[in-house]
Amino acid sequence: MASLKTYFLAGHSRLPQGMAAQNVFESLTITVEIDKKYGVIIESSCTLATEHGRHYVQQILKGHSLQDGIDEIVESLKNDYRGKAANALIAAMKDLYNQYISYENSSHV
Repeated sequence: MASLKTYFLAGHSRLPQGMAAQNVFESLTITVEIDKKYGVIIESSCTLATEHGRHYVQQILKGHSLQDGIDEIVESLKNDYRGKAANALIAAMKDLYNQYISYENSSHV
């Protein structure tokens, strides 16, 4: 079997009280499929309650290279996403980025 040219990562954070998604999930999760060579986010998903919210976050993340860090993603979430989950999305993205750094450090040893 040929090796995939992508890998899968997830980042997690707690949801604020009073959110629709908080009734279903205790935490918010962002998952991404990343190109191994360039660190580009090819596909993403998150556990927001609405399809529209999930799609909006996908648009923010798609095409970003984690090799460049996440400052631009965090700024976009701060400035453009006005839902209650903004801080939880940022925290989940930071957790995901830490997973990426750990993976990159361990795969190049």
